Amino acid sequence: MRSTITARGQTVIPATIRRQFNLTQADRLEWVVENNNLRVVPVKMNPIDEFRGKGGGGAVGRLLADRKKDKERE
Repeated sequence: MRSTITARGQTVIPATIRRQFNLTQADRLEWVVENNNLRVVPVKMNPIDEFRGKGGGGAVGRLLADRKKDKERE
């Protein structure tokens, strides 16, 4: 699939890709340059919600506990 870049540097993500990756207007994109290649990585607004259900069990709880400890140290 292709998209065009406007004079202001904007582009449109094709609807097929938006649906496949469940992208919404609240999501952000990270542009990564590696070995002269460009990758676009979707970044969900709440990475914890995006991660939920993908671990081996209990990972979200551990992550939240670690973040709470980090905040208490600040």
